[in-house]
Amino acid sequence: MNLTAEQLQIASMIDAKMQKLVCDGNDDITIFAEMFDYMPGFKRLMDTAEPDTMDELCRRFAGFFHYAKILEMVAAGIQSGAIKVPK
Repeated sequence: MNLTAEQLQIASMIDAKMQKLVCDGNDDITIFAEMFDYMPGFKRLMDTAEPDTMDELCRRFAGFFHYAKILEMVAAGIQSGAIKVPK
């Protein structure tokens, strides 16, 4: 798997921030809010990466994986209606 320098940079920045937030004892909701500025980078990865690229980044970076799971949880909540989104 050949990851680009940009992909590795984005994932490692997300990972580092996540590691700090988790070590500080923050819950997933607080983490979600604190990671707002990192969402465009994550979206860029999703838009430009092959599916196996995201899997590889999750394997390499535990914090990146944790962030992906938080975003997945929020998306599922919005889709199910459990999380209400203002219109």
